[in-house]
Amino acid sequence: MARHHDDSNSTVKTRRQQEDQRRMEFRRAIESYSEERKLNQALSDFDDSISGRFWQASSASEGVRRNARQAG
Repeated sequence: MARHHDDSNSTVKTRRQQEDQRRMEFRRAIESYSEERKLNQALSDFDDSISGRFWQASSASEGVRRNARQAG
């Protein structure tokens, strides 16, 4: 009888370990997704900043070209 009790105890222990493992995998997946989202947002903000600077520089250089054409 004690043997049967040990078997069921190890089965419960194994099942709990599997559940814990699944929970940890799920948690890691959520953390990974969250970190990836933050990184993508930061890269997007950086791209927007560079793009804005490019367009400002581009429009400024066009103004210089127009002024040079008008003067020449």
